Amino acid sequence: MAAPEKPAETRKPGARILGVAAVLIVIVAVVVGLIWALQRSMIYFPDTSAVPPAGEVLAGGQDVTLHTADGLELDAYFAPPASESQDRELAVLVSPGNAANRYNRVGLAEQLQAEGFSVLLMDYRGYSTNPGRPSQHGLIQDGHAALDALAELGFPPDRTIYFGESIGGGVIAALLAERPPAGAVFRSPFTELADVGRHHYPWLPVGLILRDRFPVVEHVRDTQVPISVIRAEYDSVVPTELSAQVAEAADNLVAEHVVDADHNDPEMHGAAVAKAVAELADAINSDD
Repeated sequence: MAAPEKPAETRKPGARILGVAAVLIVIVAVVVGLIWALQRSMIYFPDTSAVPPAGEVLAGGQDVTLHTADGLELDAYFAPPASESQDRELAVLVSPGNAANRYNRVGLAEQLQAEGFSVLLMDYRGYSTNPGRPSQHGLIQDGHAALDALAELGFPPDRTIYFGESIGGGVIAALLAERPPAGAVFRSPFTELADVGRHHYPWLPVGLILRDRFPVVEHVRDTQVPISVIRAEYDSVVPTELSAQVAEAADNLVAEHVVDADHNDPEMHGAAVAKAVAELADAINSDD
């Protein structure tokens, strides 16, 4: 007589749930690991195209080389005030956003020249034809190299206004304590980079995996440098409320300008922005 067949084994519901959970954990770990490895390509978007010589695009412009502490040589533009303007005997260090290079900011430099400023348009490592790869530590080193170059041109920090756009605000914020300027203008700043990441990637544990922090508010709270903030009312890149929090954190706030524009609209790097820098310079001079 044949032995009775054994009933097919069935998997317990708890084991099935544990198996699904394990698969999900592996998937999440792989995704987070990839983002950890590739995060800087999600933060920095350098324009790596070659740019023309400074003398071809800026009146009186000259090419300068920035020498970083870690041995890189970076190209930048320098230009004096416009000949028809009254020389303020101040320079503006322009620390651009993460998707521009110095040629993209020639229009802003011209507006600043017309307001009587000398201007240094820096380019970070990895931008235009500069060597290196961008990172928080690297960009801050580049900022120090730009200040060294300005000092050699006759503009130490106390005769310089720092102007930082978006992530460039993170760069100049880090410079405030070590090398205080005459004043600083933050255009579309964030409180810290993680807050922008949480806005754009709410499903990611940004605070845990982000390597580059740029704690702008932390530096702004700890300085008495005169500060102005320019923010776009309809900013789709850096939420305007984050820029407002930077202004609120500044003990020595000179002005907060709200522009009826988005993050990268022409109004955010045009004549009105240069005028805001000039107003900060006037306020600084009136306090002297």
